[in-house]
Amino acid sequence: MERLNFRLELLAGMVRREVLGRYRGSLFGAAWSLVSPLLLLAVFTFAFHELLGARWPGVQGRAGFAMMVFAGMVLHGMLAEILIRSPMAIAGQPNFVKKLVFPLTVLPLVTVGAALVHATVALVVLVLACLVLGPALHWTALLLPLVLMPYLVLLCGLAWILAALGVYVRDIAQLGGLVATAMLFLSPIFYPLSSVPPSYAGIVAINPLTFVVEATRGLLFDGRLPDMALAGGHSLAALLVALGGLMLFRRLRPGFGDVL
Repeated sequence: MERLNFRLELLAGMVRREVLGRYRGSLFGAAWSLVSPLLLLAVFTFAFHELLGARWPGVQGRAGFAMMVFAGMVLHGMLAEILIRSPMAIAGQPNFVKKLVFPLTVLPLVTVGAALVHATVALVVLVLACLVLGPALHWTALLLPLVLMPYLVLLCGLAWILAALGVYVRDIAQLGGLVATAMLFLSPIFYPLSSVPPSYAGIVAINPLTFVVEATRGLLFDGRLPDMALAGGHSLAALLVALGGLMLFRRLRPGFGDVL
């Protein structure tokens, strides 16, 4: 228990340093964690809603479309941060690798913690925007943590996998941004799953973001509980990825010092 408390305190301190240090010296400081997704939201809303004429089934107006998209972008932003930053979580910290007593498994989780902080800020903005602009939120929004917890477990597993492999295969760091961009358009973020052609619905459905995005929108805007079978399958898959990621990380860890 004492060791667990130490690691939690260490993780919290490193997440705080990561979030604040990322914007140190910039004009707007930590406000960039809010400004960046809002700017992207404005650009994508203008491009899809105004230029391409995209509409969200059952939702009226630009504000409703923007909120639907923003909810998906918040969740995608968490995954994108893991894909882009996790490969360098160990490779970029060689000094920690050489400290035998330092718990290296914490380093990839710092990326997950920072992603959670940014997502929390964005979700607060989303709730406030919905209260002012609409659409109205349902009471089921209070159950959102039950959907996000397995998602965080999944992200932890991905972070361990990418951090461990990133030490040996540096190309993974270059691929992270490309995969994140691909996931932005291959996930139901700018469109609902119901609008995907049947021939491609199966491909989109197995996307790890699909269930989380659809369940989040259902809880926030439709008052709809997620399918329990899908929720259970997603939670089990997330747990398996996390356990597999941790095992892979521990297996590869002895060689980190030799490579770095």
